[in-house]
Amino acid sequence: MPLSEHEQRLLEQIERALVDDDPKFASSVRTGDRRLKARRKLQLGALLVLVGLAVLVAGPVTGSVLLGVVGFLVAFGGVTLGVLNYRSATGAVEPAGPAGQRGSSAAGRGSRGRGRQPMKNRLEERFRRRYDQ
Repeated sequence: MPLSEHEQRLLEQIERALVDDDPKFASSVRTGDRRLKARRKLQLGALLVLVGLAVLVAGPVTGSVLLGVVGFLVAFGGVTLGVLNYRSATGAVEPAGPAGQRGSSAAGRGSRGRGRQPMKNRLEERFRRRYDQ
């Protein structure tokens, strides 16, 4: 749905104010679509996996253990690149819990989903829940 003229003018004013207030942030935001960059990295990861598997198979064929290890490392790097960029590339969003926390057990994930939270905080939270019951 296209923006009306009034909305377009307001958006342009906001953009100009942003550039005036913080030009460094404005240039970093304007660099492009993050989803497109993540998709490219995901595709590069898939390509690295294929090349790595080909090199991994070529290692025993040629009798070179080093070539097989290099192939494994390349494939592992491709998988890592793909996993790290999958959520950004597909636009997948983690469901939020009742308090707006990501990865809470109320959202269908166990305690392992809260990997960003320090272990001490998780243990304290678990203790408080048990104590309150």
